[in-house]
Amino acid sequence: MKLSMFKFNLPKDLVAEYPAPNREESRLMVVHKKSGKIEHKKFKDIINYFDDGDVFIINDTKVFPARLYGLKEKTGAKIEVFLLRELNAESRLWDVLVDPARKIRIGNKLYFGQGDTEIVAEVIDNTTSRGRTLRFLYDGPYDEFRSILYKLGETPLPKYIKRKAEPLDAERYQTVYAKNEGAVAAPTAGLHFSRELLKRMEIKGIQFTPITLHVGLGTFKPVEVEDLSKHKMESEEVIIPADTCKIVNLAKEKKKKVCAVGTTVMRSIESSVSTHGTLNPFMGWTNKFIYPPYEFSIANCMVTNFHMPESTLLMMVCAFGGYELIMKAYKEAIKEKYRFYSYGDAMLILPD
Repeated sequence: MKLSMFKFNLPKDLVAEYPAPNREESRLMVVHKKSGKIEHKKFKDIINYFDDGDVFIINDTKVFPARLYGLKEKTGAKIEVFLLRELNAESRLWDVLVDPARKIRIGNKLYFGQGDTEIVAEVIDNTTSRGRTLRFLYDGPYDEFRSILYKLGETPLPKYIKRKAEPLDAERYQTVYAKNEGAVAAPTAGLHFSRELLKRMEIKGIQFTPITLHVGLGTFKPVEVEDLSKHKMESEEVIIPADTCKIVNLAKEKKKKVCAVGTTVMRSIESSVSTHGTLNPFMGWTNKFIYPPYEFSIANCMVTNFHMPESTLLMMVCAFGGYELIMKAYKEAIKEKYRFYSYGDAMLILPD
């Protein structure tokens, strides 16, 4: 499999700048692997494809308002800082991306907010070409520090959304079941589930069970090698609880449908498979890169959004649904004017 096999032309007007007015009213393309049949539905129709005892595995990570705007000391130059990962809560140390990166040196101080919410950070390490480590110079209690970061931070919409974040995004760029904070990007396949739809599905006997993968910016990292076996994924933190394993393994035993909601869930569960093909509890990091051909062990269904050309996300979906069928489905999605990317429409891949 080569990078160029995942190229396609996507009209700019199909990139969704805003979410659908109601989560469950997004469009849903249903792709049947065995027959190759493609159906066009609304997301709320997903309930009709599942029955009592079927299981959905969801990612309950919560997006942190990770984008800050500040000023550099002395020059007053505007700086955008993207909080990637908290390294040490006590020392207020964070791994960040800085834009424009070339203007920032070790020892520089950056100022965010003003008055009661002003906070100062010092650059203490230049680790990579764009990455930096900042120490926030804040002596107050940790909870107070986090609450100021929250007030100053903006919802970290992906760069391909060309507008500034709005109040609406704080709610809509988050799943309704988000719980464990730590992601800098939303697990977007889950954005289509409304509380009402979850309730209707649960009444039907469909189970929802969580894993946590804190989505990092590696999700958007472009593939820069033609030979896919040479691409390295960035590591992301994963927690797969024992209870989730029990529920999933029992459903597999009973030959029920097990549906991974999103590429983050699929990557997590495929990172912790026993030799018998069952799901194991896991707490750690994964840098698993799934591309065709690949033998999946846990899920037999998948919910996903429509992804970028040449992205690792599209490669995983092709591995799951079959390269020819998924590329044909994408052609049809463009023809039918489906909306793409984080705020776009959804695809459900079924085994038959």
